Amino acid sequence: MALASAALALPLAAAAADPPCDKFPAAKQARCAAIWKELNQEDGPAIAQFGLDQQKRRDEGKINAQQHLSENMTFIKQSTEKRLERLKARMAAE
Repeated sequence: MALASAALALPLAAAAADPPCDKFPAAKQARCAAIWKELNQEDGPAIAQFGLDQQKRRDEGKINAQQHLSENMTFIKQSTEKRLERLKARMAAE
């Protein structure tokens, strides 16, 4: 059963990791992917700092594992949504 769950999760994880450029015309997908990579690099330090702060709070006993996971998922969702908005804006300006 766990193997089946893992097998189903892999395509979803792979799809989530791909840049959201399939919505753009084929001629613009390469530029979209480059912008997406830039956005991820721009946000990398803030994402890393959030992770370090979370781990510190957990080590100090201020949050438990469930809170840690929940807050991480919320942060990931929000930061991804912001990057998607910036991607759309940059692609519109192209």
